Amino acid sequence: MKKGKLIYEGKAKKVFATDKDDLLLITFKDDLTAFDGSKKGSMKGKGLLTNRVSFLLFKLLEHNGIDTHLEKQIDERSTLVKKLDMIPVEVVVRNRVAGSLCQRIGKDEGFILPSPILEFYYKNDSLHDPMINAYHILVMNVTDEKRLEDMKIQALNINKLLQVFFDSIDIILVDFKLEFGVFNNQVILGDEISPDTCRLWDKNNLKRLDKDRFRWDMGQERESYQEILSRIESTVI
Repeated sequence: MKKGKLIYEGKAKKVFATDKDDLLLITFKDDLTAFDGSKKGSMKGKGLLTNRVSFLLFKLLEHNGIDTHLEKQIDERSTLVKKLDMIPVEVVVRNRVAGSLCQRIGKDEGFILPSPILEFYYKNDSLHDPMINAYHILVMNVTDEKRLEDMKIQALNINKLLQVFFDSIDIILVDFKLEFGVFNNQVILGDEISPDTCRLWDKNNLKRLDKDRFRWDMGQERESYQEILSRIESTVI
């Protein structure tokens, strides 16, 4: 497999073509961003940690019957994945109240939701990724009804699996973001799952072990990301 030209660079990753038309190489960066990119920073070695965490969680999901873009980890910073036709919708799954949801439903941070909430955000930089609903998605022709339903079902199934897994390593999965794409006419999971895209709290003391530590200037970002990886490796490997 040969690394080709850079075809996309986001806040946390670079995506490269390969000599295989249906495969891409994702390289994880050390950059940290928050608040729609208005807050920027970096953490030495962050890309190594997020690459490994995401690889192990995708491997776990694959083992439990969830189809993903995962092929194999290439090195400490890079993973080979299937080339998806990405659906420009972020699916946020919420199990507890945190972040913007506190203001929107008037509940205190940490309130346990009686059932998960699914939210959709339109991936469009010029519009600052606005929250949208199923009606918007269908009217805007972002995707069709069947694929939208597939995304909902998969998101809830992934949530069930990850909640059980994280609970087994004394972590609360507060909320997290998923992205999906189409491969061989099938909707499958893409992007990443890591402390960059999840809120993860220690079950015993509610310590934040995710990007909120950077977002709210709490410090110890590297130690928290490393703690998540250490607990995952102790179980998955």
